[in-house]
Amino acid sequence: MKIHEYQARDLLAQYGIPIAEGGVAQSPQEALSLAKKLGFPVVLKAQVLVGGRGKAGGVKVVADEADLVNQFNRIKNLTMGGYTVERLLVARAIDIRKEYYVALTVDNIKGDVVIIASGEGGVDIEETAKTNPEKILKFYMHGEKILDERRWALVAAQLFADTRLQMSATVMIGKLVKLFFEKDCTLAEINPFVVNGEGNLMAADVKVIIDDNGLFRQPELSQRRDLKYDDPDELEAKDKGLSFVKLEGNVGCIVNGAGLAMGTMDAVNLMGGTPANFLDVGGSSNPEKVLNALKIILRNPSIKVVLINIFGGITRCDDIASGILTALAQIKMTVPLVIRLTGTNEAVAKEMLNKAGLTTFSSMRQAVVEAVKLANK
Repeated sequence: MKIHEYQARDLLAQYGIPIAEGGVAQSPQEALSLAKKLGFPVVLKAQVLVGGRGKAGGVKVVADEADLVNQFNRIKNLTMGGYTVERLLVARAIDIRKEYYVALTVDNIKGDVVIIASGEGGVDIEETAKTNPEKILKFYMHGEKILDERRWALVAAQLFADTRLQMSATVMIGKLVKLFFEKDCTLAEINPFVVNGEGNLMAADVKVIIDDNGLFRQPELSQRRDLKYDDPDELEAKDKGLSFVKLEGNVGCIVNGAGLAMGTMDAVNLMGGTPANFLDVGGSSNPEKVLNALKIILRNPSIKVVLINIFGGITRCDDIASGILTALAQIKMTVPLVIRLTGTNEAVAKEMLNKAGLTTFSSMRQAVVEAVKLANK
């Protein structure tokens, strides 16, 4: 779950990480009121959950009231990544002397949390990573949830020549580590992490992403979710106990088990097709899951065929068959249905479906070949 910058700033402040004073405004009048309290110059920043706001004209420093009103209205009328700007952050402008980058994220390959840091912060950090990867430093947590300052000191010394800044950064990054773990983050990024005119470190911009699987522990954060940035089908699927991700193909996939679901999508690609989604009904034998899965998938106008691929272990094939028949009684199928069932109660399931005039396959390869053939007609 992504949260807006103004919400992420609040988290940093709660953990004692310095940020520029500011607030969020939905109108020029609210922005003016905040600016008068903060004192000019202030920075206006569009609050949208997309990247490249600065390059798109969504971040501006303003020096007076007239400039503020003009720039606020201009930014409010922008569309970024297909989204309109509903609110702007108004913050005291920082006298930036030097920009750095620091972030915590998960390295899925190594199965560890990593701190990524660089002395080349700012909007071009991705380009730095490509062209000068040696300037990107990585510090692995080794399974710990507290910053090991003795090990971190080697990284801090490479980032900052000044001993005072090394010590200050160590304290602040320790707080960022604490935030990352306590709030179930998958990303906590400060960019830029700056030295201001007074020679002190502070966060000039921040991005935080929360792991959806940890939201049950974060009721306060879950209330901050901006639903307009979430796919409604994916939200409904989650509510129905389905793991669903929409893709851009035309072969709808309903599978049990994440590994088999990934394998099914690979097989569709290998046979010349394009999967329209990842959908795992899980290990449950609840027939209603098949009904809900079909309802969600068939809303996609790109779908030309639905492939159901079930390897029955805990999931009983006859329960899946029951779900298919229930769905067909309630839904008008406008595309072909290709079904592969094997495993627990396979014979019973096939008899149920055959009586309804539905053909089934035991081989995954046969089913995938048939589905791709139908999709490519």
